[in-house]
Amino acid sequence: MSESNLLAPRVRRFLVEYLVTVRCMARSTQLSYRDTLAKVIRYAAHAAGKRPDLLNVDDLSRELIAQFLPSAASNKGLTARTINQRLAALHTFARFVGEYGPEHLEWSGRILSIPIRKFARPQIPYLEKPEMDALLAATDMQTALGIRDHALLLFLYNTGSRAAGAAQLKVADLQLQVAGGARNAFVKLQGKGGNARLCPLWMRTADELSSLTSGRPPPPPEQHVFLNRCGRPITRFGVHALVKRYARQITN
Repeated sequence: MSESNLLAPRVRRFLVEYLVTVRCMARSTQLSYRDTLAKVIRYAAHAAGKRPDLLNVDDLSRELIAQFLPSAASNKGLTARTINQRLAALHTFARFVGEYGPEHLEWSGRILSIPIRKFARPQIPYLEKPEMDALLAATDMQTALGIRDHALLLFLYNTGSRAAGAAQLKVADLQLQVAGGARNAFVKLQGKGGNARLCPLWMRTADELSSLTSGRPPPPPEQHVFLNRCGRPITRFGVHALVKRYARQITN
């Protein structure tokens, strides 16, 4: 077997260099792709009767991957969405191999021809304004935590931010100052994959965020905006639990 055809060096370069420095993918995506490759490599090694380090590129054939995906779904009860996430990892790896090894372009094309699975996307529910008003009214504005909760719920309503975006929000991401006699407040939100977007803030939202952060000792720019009762940054799980708690409160 030619060492130039070995799978292992390509897997290493894909995970250690390509995803990190070329694609700049989020750490969670890097780990997801790594786990998918580990699973398919074990599957291919068993099918070929080889040690994983002796597999070559062609051992990851279109037929093998087409068998691997349904096998994973039936054995683990995975959804079509999860199967598509794994296929996305294999598609990205195939593009990488074809791009940096033109001799494998035909193999790359065969892997990329594996179609994603179709599935019914659930309809995303939303709150009407009276429902949102009830959620905001459920907070206790006489307590520090109630004031934080109100500001957080209003921020989510205003920006449409994910829970993780709210949890990661830092003082430096806020622009709440008055410029030229006019209030032009906005926030820089971090999205998936490190992507950022600017979102205007309502005056009410800006006022509450300003009060929330100015009521502390002078916060450094890197301090998180939303803190828990211990003064540490709230987590995305904490944001999720907070919203669920108030939702239960207004429906009981």
